Amino acid sequence: MPNDASIKIDGKEYPYPVMIGSEGEKAIDVRNLRKDSGHIFYDQGYGNTGSCESQVTFLDGDNGILRHRGYPIDQLAKHSDYIETAYLVIYGELPTEAQRKKFGDLLRENAHIEPQMQRLFEGYPKNTPPMVVLASLVASLAGYYPDLATNNFEKDLQQFDLSAAMAISKIRTLGAMVYRHGRGLPFMHPKALPFCDNFLHLMFSEPYHDYVAIPEVTSALNLILLMHADHEQNCSTSTVRMVGSSGANLFTSLAAGIGALSGPLHGGANTAVMNMLQSIHDENDDGTRFIEAAKGGSKSNRLMGFGHAVYRNFDPRARVIGEACSVVLKKLGKSDPLLDIAQNLEQAALKDDYFVSRKLYPNVDFYSGIIFRALGIPTNMFTVMFAIGRAPGWIANWKEVASNPKGRIYRPRQVYTGPVKRDYVPMARRG
Repeated sequence: MPNDASIKIDGKEYPYPVMIGSEGEKAIDVRNLRKDSGHIFYDQGYGNTGSCESQVTFLDGDNGILRHRGYPIDQLAKHSDYIETAYLVIYGELPTEAQRKKFGDLLRENAHIEPQMQRLFEGYPKNTPPMVVLASLVASLAGYYPDLATNNFEKDLQQFDLSAAMAISKIRTLGAMVYRHGRGLPFMHPKALPFCDNFLHLMFSEPYHDYVAIPEVTSALNLILLMHADHEQNCSTSTVRMVGSSGANLFTSLAAGIGALSGPLHGGANTAVMNMLQSIHDENDDGTRFIEAAKGGSKSNRLMGFGHAVYRNFDPRARVIGEACSVVLKKLGKSDPLLDIAQNLEQAALKDDYFVSRKLYPNVDFYSGIIFRALGIPTNMFTVMFAIGRAPGWIANWKEVASNPKGRIYRPRQVYTGPVKRDYVPMARRG
């Protein structure tokens, strides 16, 4: 196996070492290319650029593999839960019983939101997009807990356990508060409940009636959060690393990640699924006509929630969450035309040779959107749910940046295509 490569530019060769990851991934280390040759690589969207070394998550889209710290996602889904997986993603190892208890205690002790901070909601109209509110409130944590957000890596890392648990717990609580604010409902106080049960309480309890947990619902929610805990160097995770590389504290970096996730091309996939189902329903279709039109190449009948930009075969998360979806729908027994359409699309896509041959299988966004709707979580809250689940991955990646003594600020280059040098023209002489 070669341990170096060469790049030939204008007849001159420049040798560079080949880096090999623990799973056999290969990369050419061109950090000195600009200094050596005056050239840079142009890679729009960084699709072929390795911006960092990371020990958190391994993703092989061609073979449908996703592992956190070496553990396959299907094993974690079967044997673990969201909080244990969050600990694994952040700290690198599965927790001992004592470590799991300490982590859980930190989450429960930091679930509340300061009364002064709650008043920030008064400044937002009720129709403010939920992710806008969430991003700004998470950023404000740096102001409410300045001792944990000093913008000094050495100091911030000394209290990392507290700030990490605080971030995960408070993002969950704030997400529920965003939901209730948008509906004019009073905020509920956290209870000494497991993480997902506490979230459902914060979302759906009323002052006169506590939400009664349904084991299958709690289990499905736990699974969705676990499935979203990390996903390698996606847009929002890379954003967290980029902001963190400037020396920014954890809360500020997480707020930037939430902003990146809010974009429809990143965190809006499960929302797009529900919009598709609604449009099918509006046409008085059970999905049959839509499927046929999609097979015919109709751009207005694009099948959302099938296939994946990274996974060329199947989304390993979808198989697991698809089973949970069936359990929840059966348990709740809800009559919902959109859910009926979703099940029709799923069966058609899994059996129809057109979709099977193109490997257009339902992905995690398809199933998560269906489950959220069945749980009574509105479409405009779907991306907030995504953010709650993804917090551990963001935190783990920020920690890698903050802990790297040889780290440097992210500073991509560009290929300038604007006007060449020109002289200033006074206004009186401008045509």
